[in-house]
Amino acid sequence: MSLPKIQLRSGREEAIRRFHPWVFSGAVARSEGDPQDGDVVEVVDKKGNYLATGHFHNGSIQVRIFSFQRVIPDVAYWTQKLTTIRTIRKTLLPPDTNCYRLIHGEGDGCTGLVVDMYNGVAVLQAHSIGMHRERHLITEALKNVFGDELKAVYDKSAETLPDEYAATIQNAYRYGLATVPHEVNENGHRFLVDWISGQKTGFFLDQRDNRKLLAYYSAGKKVLNAFCYSGGFSIYALKAGATLVHSVDASQKAIDLTNRNVALNFDGTEIAGRHEAFADDVMKYLHAHDDQYEVMVLDPPAFAKSLSARHRAVQGYKRLNAEGLRRLAKGGILFTFSCSQVIDRELFYNTIVAAAIEAGRQVRVLHHLSQPADHPVNLFHPEGGYLKGLVLWVE
Repeated sequence: MSLPKIQLRSGREEAIRRFHPWVFSGAVARSEGDPQDGDVVEVVDKKGNYLATGHFHNGSIQVRIFSFQRVIPDVAYWTQKLTTIRTIRKTLLPPDTNCYRLIHGEGDGCTGLVVDMYNGVAVLQAHSIGMHRERHLITEALKNVFGDELKAVYDKSAETLPDEYAATIQNAYRYGLATVPHEVNENGHRFLVDWISGQKTGFFLDQRDNRKLLAYYSAGKKVLNAFCYSGGFSIYALKAGATLVHSVDASQKAIDLTNRNVALNFDGTEIAGRHEAFADDVMKYLHAHDDQYEVMVLDPPAFAKSLSARHRAVQGYKRLNAEGLRRLAKGGILFTFSCSQVIDRELFYNTIVAAAIEAGRQVRVLHHLSQPADHPVNLFHPEGGYLKGLVLWVE
């Protein structure tokens, strides 16, 4: 099968030879075969020598590469690729855990694709038209790889694809059915996941290791979990013996889910008086409460999704963390995060420094945090390391 070709300008092939998975429009000299958005194309150098295979899109990132060898992306190809990835995942997962990221985009050589597993249910989220057009093949490959363990495949891509294309599709089951909320286990903690109406694919799997670390610091402490969503950090803190946990989120739906997850993990007498959840804006809540928390989690949604919004996002992180630092008791612990890809580690660190200066607190850095091993970062694509966090000791 002859594929359309994207020919690069002279000297612009070096990034591809170093296995970077994106071809930017400025590197392209011309195309052959009239490729359309989502088409599989071959990338060649100025002399026509093969470099890589990927999906075409007429935008700033013109090709998203999924192979540096000539391949035909059929069911057999995706089955082999998923088999390899699943084998790796088996070596990474902790015991008592049946929810994890199976495919993490560029980190797994599947640029533009995320697949999260929730106790036998695969939730697929495509971030490129090309990967969405592969959804039927990927579904068949998932069935081949997981067999009877696979209960359902749900496609939740309408929120992550270009608007014009997204308007032509609907989120839907591609295989099987599963009721939601759906119960999963993470490090022995029980959670309800709703991939249909929940955020992202239904649960923030990328905080698994950081939730476990929070438990280490929570015994006997008063804890605030801000931007709690479904209460992940709250459950870990309570299980670890926190004396009081307050969960705060602007969404009443998130608060309801948090309370359901608390009830799932504890009986009434076990939790009585130890947990309370508030549907409130986090900044307003911090301003209105004088509680001197001993442990605090600040895990906001992405404040910036583009470079143009970066300055405003930095100011938002600074204000939030300054207010949080003011509310911590002496000797308190702050877990603070940014999942904004355009805020790199150095900028995030410097922003927290500015917040500490504004709050007038002495601060020690105890841990630098990131995403877990089932969210791998391609060595040649550092942009994939989106989650940044710090654990701070505050005097």
